[in-house]
Amino acid sequence: MRDCRSGDRRRSAGACGVVLFCLLALFLTQGSAPAAPRVDVAVVNGMIGPVSSEFIEESLSSAREAGADLLIIQLDTPGGLLGTTRELVKLLLGSRLPIAVYVAPSGSRAGSAGVFITMAAHIAAMAPGTNIGAAHPVSIGFGGSGEDSSSVMGDKILNDTSAFIKTIAGQRERNVAWADSAVRHSVSITENEALERGVIDLIAGSVEALVDSLDGRTIKLSAADSLRLELAGAEIVYHRFNWRYNLLDRLSDPNIAYILFLVGLVGLYFELSNPGLIFPGVVGGISLILAFFAFQTLPINYAGILLILFAIVLFIVEVKIPSFGLLTLGGIISMLMGSILLFKGEISPTMPTIQVAWTVLIPTVVLTTLFFVFVVGKAIQAQRRKATTGRQGMMGEQGRAMTRLDPDGKVFIHGEIWKAHSAAGPIKAQDPVRVTAISGMVLTVEPLDPA
Repeated sequence: MRDCRSGDRRRSAGACGVVLFCLLALFLTQGSAPAAPRVDVAVVNGMIGPVSSEFIEESLSSAREAGADLLIIQLDTPGGLLGTTRELVKLLLGSRLPIAVYVAPSGSRAGSAGVFITMAAHIAAMAPGTNIGAAHPVSIGFGGSGEDSSSVMGDKILNDTSAFIKTIAGQRERNVAWADSAVRHSVSITENEALERGVIDLIAGSVEALVDSLDGRTIKLSAADSLRLELAGAEIVYHRFNWRYNLLDRLSDPNIAYILFLVGLVGLYFELSNPGLIFPGVVGGISLILAFFAFQTLPINYAGILLILFAIVLFIVEVKIPSFGLLTLGGIISMLMGSILLFKGEISPTMPTIQVAWTVLIPTVVLTTLFFVFVVGKAIQAQRRKATTGRQGMMGEQGRAMTRLDPDGKVFIHGEIWKAHSAAGPIKAQDPVRVTAISGMVLTVEPLDPA
């Protein structure tokens, strides 16, 4: 009986072990099931500059860390800075994570810098009702007006930009001839023309439609490496400008950067000329820091900055050394020229020129001139006036002797009784006296009429 019972127990234990093993295997199988594919979408609207470049780099880094299968850059731009565009193209060409540039929504465009970015992506797509092209570089000349350059330098820029976009198109196996025409002749085409000419890979009505179209497609990451996209049921995660990027984008407005720069200079001048005020120094310091950050995101001409600084020096010198308006006139001219020449760069005719608006420039120059010539001038004149209080205020003041001064006594001056010492002999009570010196709380006086 005992052997039978032991055998039953062993068989029961064995059966339980088999059941536990099956449950464990089932649990592990479910736990190791592949996660749903993930697609990150970075929404970029507006000019391509350092702010948008940082946003794209951060979105790409986040997508990599999250294990995304694809990054889509939803693009709508009139163009941007050529230097920033080159950095983004390097990023896209060297990315091991598949990147698709999607010109969307309808009504959007990929102008100038947008052409380079779109063609540099592993996948180029457009929404219906969009266009791409007009990538001819235009220099900002005097006054900020864009004009085609026929000089040797202009030809160098054009040839270099043309070679740059042809290299991109060749590497991504897109229409090299059209890419060259977009740079040299500013041609622009619709999404249907772009698809027909091999400029883009497909047309999609939405991000979801784009993801569905890319599912199962094999893309080339490099000359020797390809990848098949498995995007069925993908989770789509959007990246948009947060408050920080919106703030930085606003600061990149040349008008705001220009005003911050002048406010900073005026605030620091106030603080240095009147130590201890604190508020002007704090405002001026913050404004200058923000202005210099904005200058990093804009094509700055340092000659413009020097002309503005020179203008402020001329205004201050005019207050201290009257020149019958010549220094003020020179300061106005220097301020105006510096403001006009402050920004420079290479842009596209499809995007607004980078310059200070005349509606901001003229009032700012006038107000700055008035501030230094009149406000600062009046302050310096007030500092030069004869002191009316304190030690300096007592010198030369007149009063009467309250007691006989022989040589010490008391006098009545400014409604106050002072100890006094006569250095010019005895002075009778009630005789008029004048202060000639002060030592501590004792006045040295002399008779007002020695005779």
